[in-house]
Amino acid sequence: MPKLRLHNTLSQRLEVFEPQRPPVVGFYTCGPTVYNYAHLGNLRAYVFADFLKRTLLYNGYEVKHIMNITDVGHLTDDADAGEDKMEVGAEREGKSAWEIADFYIKTFKGDLRALNIIPPTKYCRATEYIKEQIELAQILEEKGYLYRISDGLYFDTSLVSHYNKLSHLPLEKLKEGARIEKNPEKRHPTDFAVWKFSPLGQKRQMEWDSPWGKGFPGWHLECATMSLKLLAGHLDIHTGGVDHINVHHTNEIAQAEAATGQTFFHYWLHNAFLNIAGGKKMAKSGANFLTLQAAVIDKGWLPLAYRYACLEVHYRKPMEYSQAGLAAADKALRWLYREIATLGQVVGQVSPLFKEKFLEAINDDLNSPRALAVLFKVLNSQLSNKDKLATIKDFDEVLGLDLSGGSQHYLEMLTNIPPEVQALFNKRQTARENHNFQLADELRRQLASAGYGVEDEPGGSRLVPLF
Repeated sequence: MPKLRLHNTLSQRLEVFEPQRPPVVGFYTCGPTVYNYAHLGNLRAYVFADFLKRTLLYNGYEVKHIMNITDVGHLTDDADAGEDKMEVGAEREGKSAWEIADFYIKTFKGDLRALNIIPPTKYCRATEYIKEQIELAQILEEKGYLYRISDGLYFDTSLVSHYNKLSHLPLEKLKEGARIEKNPEKRHPTDFAVWKFSPLGQKRQMEWDSPWGKGFPGWHLECATMSLKLLAGHLDIHTGGVDHINVHHTNEIAQAEAATGQTFFHYWLHNAFLNIAGGKKMAKSGANFLTLQAAVIDKGWLPLAYRYACLEVHYRKPMEYSQAGLAAADKALRWLYREIATLGQVVGQVSPLFKEKFLEAINDDLNSPRALAVLFKVLNSQLSNKDKLATIKDFDEVLGLDLSGGSQHYLEMLTNIPPEVQALFNKRQTARENHNFQLADELRRQLASAGYGVEDEPGGSRLVPLF
């Protein structure tokens, strides 16, 4: 069995994965800041994390998966300046910050369900771990890592000799690229807020008493705190987008390792951006902000078509968004459902040969494009239909494309055509025979609205479900 190898950002190379306490794997995913909808770029990170999780499970590991929900502390830039994003969202929509958090948590979980992403073992909201975050900040203060300025407690990054060990950038470059505003009170440009003070004379919606007065935690504190608490002894894998490397994840490591004196996470994996409009990354602050609902579902495409599109690109390569690309992914997924539906209902044996090839693909740093290629080879192979079906079902434990459910739904639509749909189809057949192609096209559109397409071939036409 090929060993699982992962590209570790810490070492910048492929490493054989070895958890600290097998068979359990501790796995932490940076979750959303719930002040707005997740966009397609955000969701790519969660498809990647889900593929990793499924790969670990396929390899026989038990996965303890933690995902944070940032509902406080994430300011509008990485300079620890500006407003809290939750407060901004509340003002934008005329609701409380708590209502904003609850609404966008619900929609985020709905997106994950639509993409067939396995929920984490535990979601943890930052606001539910304020006590633990204060305790970690106190440890850092006692050890001399924190200093106080007018707006909060800051971490002195000069006291950490390996501060740039994740970014691999010279400190001068990290300062330039960290999006840090000049703050005359800070000792060093890369120093960051661990605890922010509530502004004098201003009542925040989210603030707590602390040894330093009323305030709220810095964004980087929550992930360090919750992972140390919930994954103690299993700090194996931490994932997130590449934009987290130089600031957020670097600061998580600095705090956690300063507090404990131990290695924080042993493997750090980062997915590349989803780009749009000439290579520009998709962002909530930009005009290229596209949600799963608006960019996929409302277009009539299957939500899992976006998952399929993500799997077509290796997680460490930038992914280009386009409507044409999503349309192609939707067409390919529907074709897969139809092809699998023709294999019948009898499940045979998983092919050892193809299983080995599939394992080689996913265990080679989660090579999802190669894994998809193996799936297509199975469909085109000389295996019996029942063994093809068994092998495909096995692969889908990792791919997560609901291949069994999708093909079954296709069969149900094919064998239970509503009378009104059949009547439209018959009427179209008559229109074609009478060379009334304008009416035939209009009837095709009506059929599409009812969930059915028409394939015209030399031997005749047939209805095809567009589920």
